[in-house]
Amino acid sequence: MTPLVAVLVTTAVIALVSGVASMVAIACAVARRGLPVNWIFIRLLIPKYVTQYRALTIEESGRAGPLFYWFLISMNLALVCTIAALVLRAS
Repeated sequence: MTPLVAVLVTTAVIALVSGVASMVAIACAVARRGLPVNWIFIRLLIPKYVTQYRALTIEESGRAGPLFYWFLISMNLALVCTIAALVLRAS
């Protein structure tokens, strides 16, 4: 494993952990606003909760809340770093 691949994998893992933390924070924010959250199937229902969180925060303040962007950026960063690491490792 080259140093660049190791950096990409480490970045992907950190971004993934950050994404999971934002996922839990979004579910808590949705539950705090009175909507039901199914904690058993959170992995399956997180797209629904992210959409609900975005709609709720836009309704409250006119813009999407910071947790929405935290989730979006961290998960996309994890995806991009993982794909880049796989491509570099294969070549």
